[in-house]
Formats: sequence, C-alpha cells, structure tokens
Amino acid sequence: MRKIIPSLLAAQVAFAGCEGPCEPGTYAYDLKHLQDCGFEPVELVGADGLSRLIVVPALQGRVMTSTTGGLKAPGYGWINHKYMDEGARSPQFNPYGGEERFWIGPEGGPFSWYFAPGAGQTYANWRVPAGIDTEAFEVESASGSAIVLTHRLDWNNASGRRFIIDVKRSVELVDDAAAVLSGGALAIPDGVRVIAYRTVNTLTNGGDSAWDAESGMPSVWLLGCFTPTPTTTVFIPYDKFFGGKPVNDEYFGKVPADRLVVEDGMVYFKIDGEFRSKIGLPKGSAKDLCGSYDSARKVLTILKYTVPEGDNVYVNGQWGPQDDPFSGDVINSYNDGVTDTGTLMGPFYEIETSSPAARLAPGESLTHTQYTIHMEGPEAALKQIASAVFGADLDKVGSMFDNK
Repeated sequence: MRKIIPSLLAAQVAFAGCEGPCEPGTYAYDLKHLQDCGFEPVELVGADGLSRLIVVPALQGRVMTSTTGGLKAPGYGWINHKYMDEGARSPQFNPYGGEERFWIGPEGGPFSWYFAPGAGQTYANWRVPAGIDTEAFEVESASGSAIVLTHRLDWNNASGRRFIIDVKRSVELVDDAAAVLSGGALAIPDGVRVIAYRTVNTLTNGGDSAWDAESGMPSVWLLGCFTPTPTTTVFIPYDKFFGGKPVNDEYFGKVPADRLVVEDGMVYFKIDGEFRSKIGLPKGSAKDLCGSYDSARKVLTILKYTVPEGDNVYVNGQWGPQDDPFSGDVINSYNDGVTDTGTLMGPFYEIETSSPAARLAPGESLTHTQYTIHMEGPEAALKQIASAVFGADLDKVGSMFDNK
C-alpha cells in the first residue's frame, strides 16, 4: 500500500503500539492489526492519554475505533479483522468496518451511486464505488488531536449523470462533551469515562453544471459500525407531533414487532446481528440525536449532528422505483443479518445520519457535522445523562426487548 501520510506530518501524529502481546478485543490489538495489514493508521490521543481514536486515510479517513480506557481497554468500533487478514478486494463492497465511515447518498433509486444505469436494484447488482470503498483520501494536515483529508470523486449516478464532487473531511477530538450535548448545562458525573469527537464533512460541486432535482443531488452519509450484542438497543427520539409516519421500517421488508417499538416519542430497535433490517426517521420526525445502549457493558453511545436551516430535502435511499427521490430519511439504523444471497457481511450494527440533498451551483458547498460520544461507567450516572439529553429512561431502553 502506498505511503499515505507525508513524512513532514508523521512526527506530529501520535502512534502507539503494543508492549508485549496485544490481546484480541482491545484497542491496542485493533491498532497493531491495522498497522500490520499496511493501513497506516493515524492515532488521535486526548490529554488524559486514555481517550483515543484511530483514523485511516487509506479508507477515506474513516474512524475505525475509539476508546475511553487507553490501549488495553476494548474499542467501540466494529472492525473486520478476518477480512483484512484475507487480503482480498471485492468488486462489490469491502466490509472493513469502522465506527464512522464517509459515504455519499442516495443508495437506491434513480440517482443512486451504488447501481449501474439500467441495473435491477438487488443485492447482486449493488456495488460501492471505489471512491468511498477502497481509494485513499489525501492528508491535508494533521496533529495529535485532529486530521484534515481531501479527495475528488468523479463518477456517474444511476441516471448516467456525471458528477465531480470535491470532498473535505476533518476528524477532531472534543474536550467538552457536556458542552456539545447541553451547552454546558449538563455535568458529566464522576466515574464516567468519555471520548468525544467531531467530523466536519464538506461536499463542493467541482463540475461546471448545477446539481438539482433533475440531475440528482448527492448527500453526506455517515455510517457508524459497532458490534451487536443481545443486550444492545438503539433508541432514537422523534417528534410526537409529526403528522406522518414517524419511522420507515420497510427497507428490507417490514421489521417485526418484536424488534421495533415506536411509542411516546421514542423509537427502540433491537440490535443482535441476527436479522437483517433497517429503519429510518424522515425530516420532521427526526431530531438531532440518536444513540445506543449496551446494558451489560454499561456503554452509552450518542450521535449528535447539525441540522441546517431552510427548507431542505433528503435523498431517498430505498432500492428500486421511487415515487419521490427526495423524500428520504435523516437518521437510519441497520441491524445486520443474512442477506438474500445467503451471505453475512458482519455481523455489525449501524447508526447513520445524512445531510440534506446538496442543491449546489458550481463551486458551492454543503457541510454536515457530526459528534460521536461514547460514555462508559456506573449505570446510575448513565441514566442521569440519558434522561437529561434524550428524556429517555435507560432502564426501559435496556429491558425493552427482554421478553420479546
């Protein structure tokens, strides 16, 4: 693999290895394995030395994993070590994992990037473009707590329209999670370990024609890959006064009632990696928060993203014919399982957010900013945080699917 990080930046970036054996399941193991596989990971390290995350420029600047507990603690991201060891490259999709990867929407419909013009939109025909699957992003700058990357995408959508998309993506550690979540009104209780980071993702129209509803409009699509467990639940607040259907639960067939509960302003989605299913919340229903909770490990994960002003539309990711290509979802969650071809990509689960569709003249830009925050610690403290941030009862979240 070619050198990704210029030598003049290498000294500014903190790298860590293992002293002695690296135990599988630890952050240190993930870091060393990525190094051994030639991915040249970049590590960002907080002032306490315990909050750490791994960015891989060779994989579009995705955040592979993070930790609140230092090298010997577990990481929060799902990484497909077995696939990396095989060293293969798939023309369809390379499921390396990573707890925040950069993609472009929409996935399906007439303006999809994942299906060739005229191809039936089935799993057998689905292809992730190399620009967001295997191509490296270029490092513009880097330090011990932040990295900035760029890349140019030149490709066609499913309608055959050519797009030149200039991408700029930054990843930066955030010191004050409480300020992000509540403007400082929330105090993080003692005993709770925290890592927070921000990614700023900008699309610029690098071509000579406008992006609009006739040509199709791209969107920033951020997908977080995490490890499913029988004790994990995704929970997403929604606007109880939304006039339409608050949740789209028919991406891969309707989600059964024992895996999805929608009630009293909160969506609960069962995460176990054993049933392929996906949900989405549309504009007007979705708020600016989503999260997951592992009641066994006592890990609360929160995603918060910017909601731009104005009358925005969102791309429709549904595969196949669409009545409206711009009636899509803002937040999605995916639970992995066996596909219709009998394969299993993970298992993993995802929490996803999307920007509005980028209606841009040549030279204009759209930016989508997301915060990812992991908190691990005493359950009583995490309950306090979930109540303050989400208005959620963490006991209810943790036990929602116990008897289902």
